[in-house]
Amino acid sequence: MRLSWLPNAITLARMLMAPPLSWLILEGRDASALALALVAGLSDAVDGLLAKRFGWQSRLGGLLDPIADKLMLLGCFVALGVAEALPWWLVALVVGRDAVIVAGALAYHRLVGPLVAAPSGLSKVTTAAQIALVLLVLVDRLDRVVLPGWIDAGTALLVAALTAASGLHYVTTWGARARRAWRRKENP
Repeated sequence: MRLSWLPNAITLARMLMAPPLSWLILEGRDASALALALVAGLSDAVDGLLAKRFGWQSRLGGLLDPIADKLMLLGCFVALGVAEALPWWLVALVVGRDAVIVAGALAYHRLVGPLVAAPSGLSKVTTAAQIALVLLVLVDRLDRVVLPGWIDAGTALLVAALTAASGLHYVTTWGARARRAWRRKENP
């Protein structure tokens, strides 16, 4: 029996975990939120491993996986902002960066041509740092765990710097690609 659909099914399940995770954070059920966040992270690793190991990669999976990651992260950042566990300026920076990237990708696709999206190395590091911050904040919110304040603050500043740098990197890289494509169209 061919199980090539399994990585995409796992990714869809991860997408469905985003609303309950946000709700758990808002309700202050931090141990459950942390557990669900860890399950979501594990599912991300498993679907990627299965897709690569067995050659079950697909265009759909390539689109769904980053969407699932963004749904999880954006839901967590907004919920942690509402719960006053993260500063709003950081939530706005993370949400704003992703909005700019999505708007840019849609504009590129519409005005220039098909977009083959691949996350940059800087983007992957940014996502990892954002995940680490969410997990640290969830751990810190547990009653029986107290982390030094500089850990959350330092990680938040690192996430802010990486998020801003990654956003600028996408804008400059894809802006240059768009300009080159337009020049080729004008001067065939």
